[in-house]
Amino acid sequence: MNAPTASLNADYRADFPGLVTTDGKPWHYLDTGATSQKPRAVIDAVARALGEDYATVHRGVYARSADMTLRYEAARRRVAQFIGGSEDEVVFTRGATEAINLVANSWGTQNLKAGDRILLSTLEHHSNIVPWQLLAERVGAEIDVCPLTDDGQIDLDAAEAILTEQHALIALAHVSNVLGSVLDVRHAAQLAHKVGAKLLLDGCQAAPRLAIDVAGMDCDFYVFSSHKLYGPTGIGVLWARQEILDAMPPWEGGGAMIDRVTFDKTTYAPPPQRFEAGTPAIAEAIGLAAAIDYVESIGLDAIHAREAALVEHLRRELLTMNDMTLFGPADSAGIVSFAMRGVHPHDLGTILDESHVAIRAGHHCAQPLMDHLGVPATARASFGLYNDHSDVDALLEGIARTRKIFG
Repeated sequence: MNAPTASLNADYRADFPGLVTTDGKPWHYLDTGATSQKPRAVIDAVARALGEDYATVHRGVYARSADMTLRYEAARRRVAQFIGGSEDEVVFTRGATEAINLVANSWGTQNLKAGDRILLSTLEHHSNIVPWQLLAERVGAEIDVCPLTDDGQIDLDAAEAILTEQHALIALAHVSNVLGSVLDVRHAAQLAHKVGAKLLLDGCQAAPRLAIDVAGMDCDFYVFSSHKLYGPTGIGVLWARQEILDAMPPWEGGGAMIDRVTFDKTTYAPPPQRFEAGTPAIAEAIGLAAAIDYVESIGLDAIHAREAALVEHLRRELLTMNDMTLFGPADSAGIVSFAMRGVHPHDLGTILDESHVAIRAGHHCAQPLMDHLGVPATARASFGLYNDHSDVDALLEGIARTRKIFG
C-alpha cells in the first residue's frame, strides 16, 4: 500500500489551493512541520460533510443522521487501518496534545503514585513534557530526562542505564519536530517493557511520512494530529491497547460517553466512546479519513523518499556556507533546522517571507532542546509531499539575499 508510486518530479502543487500567493505567484511553503497545507480532496470532503451531508451522529433516528454516523465510524476504521490497529482502540481527540493529556489524566492518575518515575527525552515537544509535569506534581512522581547523541538522536543506551523498575512510563517523540531524528521504536519498546513501563509515542511528525504499525512497534499508546497529516485542525488520534483502554476511567463527562445516568450512579460506555464526551468533530473526522486516502494514494514510502531527497539537497548546500550551523542527523525525516551566524532566525524568516518563502523561526515548542543546543531559536525548513527542488532553491536565494542585507 505504501510502496513508492511517484518520483520527486511529480507535481502535486495543483492539488493544494493554498500554495499560491494572492497575486498568483508560487508560495514556497516550508513549514509543514507546524501544519500542512490541505489538498482539494480534503477541502471538498469537509465542505460536503458540513453542507449537504451534515447531521449529528449517534443520536438521530432519521436517515441522514444514520448515514453520517456510518461515515463518522468509517473514518475511525480508516484511521485504524492506517496505523495497524483496530477501530475500538482509536479514540478521536482535538489533537495530539489532548490525546497526551487524556492519557496523563486518565491512565496516569489511575496508575502512577508517589515514587514512580517517568522518562522523557531532551528533544520532546512541550506537549509531551507539560502534561507529565502536571501529573507528576499531582501524584508525587518524578521525571527523568534521557540525553541525546551527538547527532541529535534519543540516546537509548543512556535510557537503558537510567531506567529502573520504578519507571511506569516512557514518553518519546517518534520523530523530532526540530531535528527530524527518528526513534528506534522497537528498541524503545523493549527497554520500556523490560522494566514493566508503558511506552507512549508522539507520532505527530512521523504519521505524515512514515508507515505506522502500532502492533509491530509494540508501543502502548500512539498519538498524532490530523492537521500535520494534510487533514483539518481540531481532531487528533489516541491509539491505545484494548486492555489498557478498557481499564481507563473517563476524564471528561457529558453526552455520548455514558451508558446510563441517574443521580445515584452513572455507568459509562465502553471505549472508545467512553473518552469522547459531547458532540464530536464530525466533519473533521471525515476530513482526516480523506487525508489518509490522499496520502496513501501517493504512498508513504514515496513521500518519505521525496522529502529525503529535499533534505539531502538543502543540507548539502547549507554545509558549503561557513556562517551556517546545522542541527540534527544527516538522515533527518523531512526537517532541516539551522542557524545563520549574526542573523536571528526571526529576521531571516521575515526577509524570506518577502520572497514568498515560509519557514519556521523560534523555539518550536521545544525550549529544553534549545537550551541543549545553546541557541534561543533556530530556523526550520520542514517539507511536505508538495515540495520540490524549486522550494529549496527559493530558500537558498533568500538566504543569499539575507546575507547581503546583513553585510
